[in-house]
Amino acid sequence: MNATTTRGLWTLRILSAVMLLVTGGIHLFLVFDGVGGILGVMFVLNGIAGVVLAVAMVATRGRLLQLASVLGLLFLIASLAALLLALTVGLFGITETWDFTLVPQTVIVETIGIVVLTVTTILVIRAPRAAASRT
Repeated sequence: MNATTTRGLWTLRILSAVMLLVTGGIHLFLVFDGVGGILGVMFVLNGIAGVVLAVAMVATRGRLLQLASVLGLLFLIASLAALLLALTVGLFGITETWDFTLVPQTVIVETIGIVVLTVTTILVIRAPRAAASRT
């Protein structure tokens, strides 16, 4: 792995962490904005997961980084899927509307996050193989 690739991977890891933090932050904001009940509990757990995964994206290496990257990607996919289900057919008896607080912004952030984490995950998984093939 050369210096440019290493720098690019670090940039993607930081961007991935930012996307995970923003997603988690949106959910925590919604709890403080008044979302309660079971949805509020789920949003708190979502916020905590976003923070933990963001820290893992910048603090781990090797297999743990691969795991963090895959889990971060799955987290964003699941979060976006849950929102889209709530917007269409409902989820756990909850239906959502596009004019609710931060719904359009959340869809945009999570979609961008999925793209960033997909690229990061591919590079993180391929990086050890690329380094091994050069030796």
